[in-house]
Amino acid sequence: MIAAFDFESDVIFRIADALRVPVLILITLTLVWILIELGAFAGELMRRRRRNVRQLDEAVAGALGALATRDTLTAQAHLMRVAWSVAMARTLSAFVADCTRPDGEQRLAKGLADFDFGSVRRLERTRMLVRFGPALGLMGTLIPLSPALSGLARGDVDTLAENLRIAFSVTVIGLLVGAIAFSISLVRDRLYGQDLSDLEFIASHLTAPGALVPRPAAPEMQEVTG
Repeated sequence: MIAAFDFESDVIFRIADALRVPVLILITLTLVWILIELGAFAGELMRRRRRNVRQLDEAVAGALGALATRDTLTAQAHLMRVAWSVAMARTLSAFVADCTRPDGEQRLAKGLADFDFGSVRRLERTRMLVRFGPALGLMGTLIPLSPALSGLARGDVDTLAENLRIAFSVTVIGLLVGAIAFSISLVRDRLYGQDLSDLEFIASHLTAPGALVPRPAAPEMQEVTG
């Protein structure tokens, strides 16, 4: 019985010890990942710093005027002024191509749904790091404690100090990754929600009854001769 228990304990210890290097590699990768996400997030904030309702109104009015004359290139150029991301630019390009089709309203609704799904998918990247960072940090803390305690039992202070240094360092990195990922996810959720609101505003104007009907030119004043 004791021998079986010792065998199981030894197997568990070896498995945990084998995870030491993979966990350290993963926590390093998550740190690099969150730094990349942080840079991309800073770019997203910079692009949206000029966002305002007036600019959105002007872009929609210009696009409607161009589409009324079937000038899709000019319409797309107007809408690109309020495209705050690559995904938003793709959706607006699809709006211009689809709004004049007989089933344009349904296609624009599908484009809005696809944009929403894409936003959720992008948010999942940082939302996963909110969990993965602290989880890997905890694993990286507990795994070195076993050899640290063994070193303490043997009086090996160097082994104890080295493993505790690794354990506490990994803990700090894991918590840092989780905190940054949570902050980015929180703000991005609001940004992407506002992007969707802008797209819905544009789609509602493009699909409004008579929105793309060409307006008659103003009659020229004729000179009255006596």
